[in-house]
Amino acid sequence: MNKAVRNRAGIAMAGGALLAAGLTACGDGKAASADAAAGGGKGAGKAHSSVEAVKASYLKTVAAKFAKAELSTVGSDGKTSGQVGMKGWYPSSHDVTLKGDKDDTRSIMIGDTIYTHLDAPLEGKTWMRMNLARDGKPGVRLNEDPAEYLAMLLGQEKLTHVGAEKTDGVEAQHYKGSLTNEDLLQADESTKVMEEKNRQYLHDSVKHITTFEVDLWIGKDGYPVRVDSVSTDGKGTTKTTAKFSDYGVAAPVQAPPADQVVDLSASLAETDRKLKETDQKLEEAGETLKEADKTLRDAGLGGLDGS
Repeated sequence: MNKAVRNRAGIAMAGGALLAAGLTACGDGKAASADAAAGGGKGAGKAHSSVEAVKASYLKTVAAKFAKAELSTVGSDGKTSGQVGMKGWYPSSHDVTLKGDKDDTRSIMIGDTIYTHLDAPLEGKTWMRMNLARDGKPGVRLNEDPAEYLAMLLGQEKLTHVGAEKTDGVEAQHYKGSLTNEDLLQADESTKVMEEKNRQYLHDSVKHITTFEVDLWIGKDGYPVRVDSVSTDGKGTTKTTAKFSDYGVAAPVQAPPADQVVDLSASLAETDRKLKETDQKLEEAGETLKEADKTLRDAGLGGLDGS
């Protein structure tokens, strides 16, 4: 296998890792009321509305912009994967360590751009970049951040209030629901809390989900503490436990240094060019050998194979 072929195979593998990594703000003054509505504060003695609690928590969470996250997922194939690091929303972003069967990998995502840290430098660079957008349209996917989970539950009357309880040592209000695809596609339609572009993006991201079972815990501070979900689509069922903390404390997600980034598309294009160039040279060399063989035979000296 020549060097160009090996390079392209390596780039393609890195691109697969990028895609796997990637396979994701309006709450101004309104967020101030989230503590009582979502966290069981002074208004806890009144009739508890799950819809209002989720709405208040969503507005407060949106304003926080970032949070620490720890996720564990059992995929439809039975394999367990994880994410540990930071999540951001509007635009979707993350800076996480991806955990799975193989070595841990650091992944950074900002909007539609994903950066994956490479095991070995490629073209002298340690990060590979991939753009999920196609034909000017955003790459649609779920980011599994707390604002997104809450957005899926906005206006959902099927969400019930289980009660106050502790989760991972944190006092919280527990909510539970089982939603259909039709329910998910109606998320926020009754409350109109989200910006229109974000609502449409959410609907595009969940349209493949047939059922969604969820347990949500909202802390006394109005922020989601934990989300346990079971999501089913055409590929099977995925179970995820997501834990969140340190809202608004962590610094925004930042891209790697530009001089340490190689672009996936550019690398593939350059490798293809080199492969075509190598093929052309091999073809020319083959023609030269044919001519040499003919010359030897015409001179009665036998061909290149000695016959």
